[in-house]
Amino acid sequence: MIAAVPAVVAVWAVAVVVRAVTSDYPLGGGPEKVPCAEALAFGGARLPDGAYETDCTVRAWQDTYYGARFRMPRADVGAWLRNTYPAGPGPTTELCDDGADFCVNMSTDGTVPPGIDADAVQIDVTYEDPATAYVTFGAFTV
Repeated sequence: MIAAVPAVVAVWAVAVVVRAVTSDYPLGGGPEKVPCAEALAFGGARLPDGAYETDCTVRAWQDTYYGARFRMPRADVGAWLRNTYPAGPGPTTELCDDGADFCVNMSTDGTVPPGIDADAVQIDVTYEDPATAYVTFGAFTV
């Protein structure tokens, strides 16, 4: 029995090393699918009317990150942003993801609306064609 202990420890150590080398999230906290209502609510938003091809996730380990990606009618983006964050900063082209036409960035500098769980919210909008906008939404703690 005592001779088996080193073998068990060796197998465990090999498993830990293999996981660390092969995983993007060796300590856990990898992305998990969640309802989009949950992901957007963390950042004080709701899924806009007409949104489709939705994909929403959460990653949590030391911090929490909710992400949402969806397409929506291009003509409705401005109204959705104004209705969601009426006192928020306006769209900008600074600090946007590569390829985005514009973005909205709110953080702990006072631009995140009170009463939401996230410390920061980032929204990138890419116009794919005259009718479609691709939105990437992230809300997270810092």
